[in-house]
Amino acid sequence: MDAAEFRRRGREMVDYVADYLENIEQRPVYPDLEPGYLRPLIPAEAPLEPETFEDIMRDVERVIMPGVTHWQSPYFYAYFPAASSFPAMLADMLSGAIGCIGFSWAASPACTELETVMMDWLGRMLQLPECFIAETHGHGGGVIQGTASEATLMALLAARCKAIRRVQASSPETPEAEIFSKLVAYTSEQAHSSVERAALIGGVMMRKVPTDNSYAVRGDMLKKMLEEDKSAGLIPFYFCATLGTTPSCAFDRLTELGPICNEENVWMHVDAAYAGSAFICPEFRPLLNGIEFANSFNFNPHKCLFFFTTPVLFCNICNHWQIPLGRRFRSLKMWFVFRMYGLNGLQSHIRKQVALAKEFESLVRADKRFEICAEVIMGLVCFRLKGSNERNQNLLKKIAKSREIHLVPCQLSGRFVLRFAVCARTTESRHIQQAWRHITQLTFELLQD
Repeated sequence: MDAAEFRRRGREMVDYVADYLENIEQRPVYPDLEPGYLRPLIPAEAPLEPETFEDIMRDVERVIMPGVTHWQSPYFYAYFPAASSFPAMLADMLSGAIGCIGFSWAASPACTELETVMMDWLGRMLQLPECFIAETHGHGGGVIQGTASEATLMALLAARCKAIRRVQASSPETPEAEIFSKLVAYTSEQAHSSVERAALIGGVMMRKVPTDNSYAVRGDMLKKMLEEDKSAGLIPFYFCATLGTTPSCAFDRLTELGPICNEENVWMHVDAAYAGSAFICPEFRPLLNGIEFANSFNFNPHKCLFFFTTPVLFCNICNHWQIPLGRRFRSLKMWFVFRMYGLNGLQSHIRKQVALAKEFESLVRADKRFEICAEVIMGLVCFRLKGSNERNQNLLKKIAKSREIHLVPCQLSGRFVLRFAVCARTTESRHIQQAWRHITQLTFELLQD
């Protein structure tokens, strides 16, 4: 493919993408396939001779699209958003064309410096403390990570290193292996599985902290566990708080937990993977109060800020920022999106998603057959049909089989709960209303059986 053909095929691909997104709600949001569907549809080996672009695009529709779960569909309400946007797609194209591997400043100065500045822009949007901003006299700043899981792991490894050095400074005769064996990390029983996985990779013990009736960790419970473990000769060193838990979007109480962690020399990391984007809105910023006690903080701008797959980590002091050495020019997406939407545009999108979730909540509350299972703060509604877990499992099976909308469940206090997350950039009130009509129709059929 030469430059002339690239120009032609590029226009065709842009048209294909635009058509796909404009008409996405006409496609079933969830595929009707069994695992292993794809292998019989393509050859067992790569072709010896070049194939045409037309043949490849025909196979996109024949092979790929039937197996796609359409995350950008306004009828996708599963998991959490993976918001993309046209400015981010254009920036991705430019990043691919530049093709740099930014493992050092010299490898591509613009790649390194733009990321540093974009993270400062983002940090200031969130009104983070100055210690998290690179353009200050401190040692902190932000970095783009591959996933939020990587960010949590990096924070745990940094905390582990700091704890070992602290103990060795006061007890030089203590072997590192002995210190290592006594380290204990903590997180909420509602925390994402990636937090526990970070402890497994880091080779340290992790204890789950029980939550209150709103599924949030409170200071008294953490304090009790820290004292128990210290009395047993263990070394508490890391606590991962969650703002916006995966099951129900609960918020651990940073203003209670932070002072305890600081007093006990425990590194407090804050995982706000979903909810973090909303803190750019003044009305949601109080949910981040207490961040001044944290050592590190991560969230996923791609969930609500139109970047797509751009998790970020802020740290108030750090020498080693990430696991990979190489890195793409990912900050271009942030630069394009920030400039083409502006802060006001990003805030409007977040407020719209929350308003749509509140609209769905009101529909659920108006139907006495259903109940709301957790406070609706952001764009997630946890609800269920009153009655047994089996009844709700059967309702979800009917929803999945219909392929008209896509939801996933969670467990809250032993109950099987349906999660309705407003995800797509193009979701409007009419989609919420249609989704609810579909749910109530399936409920009627279920109760008639």
